[in-house]
Amino acid sequence: MDLNSLWEWAVENEMKTNPGKSKAVSFTKVRVKERIRYYLGDLLILEASSFKYLGIITRSELNRADHVNYALRKAWKAFHFKMRILKKGNNNMKRLVYTALVRPTLEYGAVCWDPYREGQVRALNRVQKRAAKFANNINESGWLRTGWNPSSPLSTCARHGHL
Repeated sequence: MDLNSLWEWAVENEMKTNPGKSKAVSFTKVRVKERIRYYLGDLLILEASSFKYLGIITRSELNRADHVNYALRKAWKAFHFKMRILKKGNNNMKRLVYTALVRPTLEYGAVCWDPYREGQVRALNRVQKRAAKFANNINESGWLRTGWNPSSPLSTCARHGHL
């Protein structure tokens, strides 16, 4: 089915469409790619090198670095928000906010964007450990006052279903 057939079907069935919100992305590893123009009706669909769908950023080269950086920024923001608000809060509240704000940000869609580069894994683990230490009230010597172990890497835990 081509895009013109899809457009005609949408018009026949009185479906409202907004081609202005559409993007065309070609997935290829070729360095110099032929530009293909896509039209929906008479409107040109703009070409993009990446797009965000269901919260996951995907690039045309299928490189996940943009999404890992996005997840890191979002997790750090959530962590710093938690630290400002709950600096003197009790441990149960800190853990609850950690599991509601920081951890889901790091885990969402991990099956799709599982980081494999050492730098990405280290950066994700740094956020995870800092947030877990704050949530579990670890003292200056690094000993836990609870039974939770933040030293296990996020990527290993996520792959084996421990999180």
